[in-house]
Amino acid sequence: MSNVVAIVGRPNVGKSTLFNRFTETRQAIVDAVSGVTRDRHYGKAFWQDREFGLIDTGGYIKGSDDIFEGEIRKQVKIAIEESALLLFVVDVNEGVTEYDKEVANIIRKSKKPVIICANKSDNHEKAAYSGEFYSLGLGEVYPISAISGSGTGDLLDKLCELLPKEEIVAEEERIPRIAIVGRPNVGKSSLTNALLGVERNIVTDIAGTTRDTINTRYNKYGHDFWLIDTAGIRRKAKVHEDLEFYSVMRSINAIESCDVCILMIDAQQGMEAQDLSILSLIEKNRKGVAIVVNKWDLVEKDHKTSLQYEEKIRERIAPFKDIPILFISVTDKQRIMKVVELAMHVYQNKTKHIQTRLLNDFILPVIEHTPPQAVKGKYVKIKYVSQLKGEALFMFYCNLPQYVTEAYKRFLENKIREEFDFSGVPIVISMRKKN
Repeated sequence: MSNVVAIVGRPNVGKSTLFNRFTETRQAIVDAVSGVTRDRHYGKAFWQDREFGLIDTGGYIKGSDDIFEGEIRKQVKIAIEESALLLFVVDVNEGVTEYDKEVANIIRKSKKPVIICANKSDNHEKAAYSGEFYSLGLGEVYPISAISGSGTGDLLDKLCELLPKEEIVAEEERIPRIAIVGRPNVGKSSLTNALLGVERNIVTDIAGTTRDTINTRYNKYGHDFWLIDTAGIRRKAKVHEDLEFYSVMRSINAIESCDVCILMIDAQQGMEAQDLSILSLIEKNRKGVAIVVNKWDLVEKDHKTSLQYEEKIRERIAPFKDIPILFISVTDKQRIMKVVELAMHVYQNKTKHIQTRLLNDFILPVIEHTPPQAVKGKYVKIKYVSQLKGEALFMFYCNLPQYVTEAYKRFLENKIREEFDFSGVPIVISMRKKN
């Protein structure tokens, strides 16, 4: 990738702090605990008139007690392969270590341009120690402080100088954002990897392996969207570590910023209370949603099992029943492409707009046949309805909006769903005063 920069180095040298500073976000989790970042994490950074992609990686190490060590090393190597330029972050307080030398050897073999960032150079005295890193033989060393920002301006100037010059292109058109959400260990990262055809995210049998939200552009088989893998969302009572708390917050932010959520549940465990909480969060944010039941291969079944299972789910998610449900097995690659088709269908439903004339031609006769109940001798007269562009929000203009009951709003919603396909999309019915 011609404009992608990878941040590499051993654990706990400040890679994620530098990533957050350059992207001006808090996307990457930062903690004093070594080995927090496990997956590659992508972001966008801007400096002067240049835009470039940034990849944060897990700390490269060997011989530790971390069971994810081998996977992290694999992810670091992939990040190096994907990038055009490397920022090699080292710790000026600890000097050159054996792990630094090992990372330097990998960088040397890649033949990629590299800038050494001597981090934690918080004052002139510490900055003077950065000269030790010239012994790695990788070129110029930049003393910086990722926390305070000291020295990062010069570093960015050099970075932009080394990046290949690119033609200015028009702003990227808006493409859908599809987030895979759910409880821990239901198969979210496995589905992401299966769809992409590469081991994009680390997968283990341990719940909570994914800590950050991971964004990847999916552009296959006529589809083009951002695919977002998220950390598993647990109940608050089960969130003990600060680290996991931040992971959950990022998953919630992913729901808030996406267009469609794929709510994945475990076929053996069924629709649990936490799944309903996640669904409620999706509905409150008015996001499109489809329910995907994974590990269907592990369920004993006959020809009626899926229908009975689906009916149980719909009973639990009432009153918002108009949600597509798909049974898959990521392990056996059963119906995984149907997930993409389903997500894009829900996105089309979410972004569709019904012409005002067409909408009124349908709904006004329905209202005339079944009008709202009179309250205190007063009759509600609905004049017309329109849909807010870009949302499934329908504005009904009437003389007495305060007298329209929630039950009648639900009736109108159901009639709209019967006539127009809004499967997977929360519909909002709003009453406005019109004399």
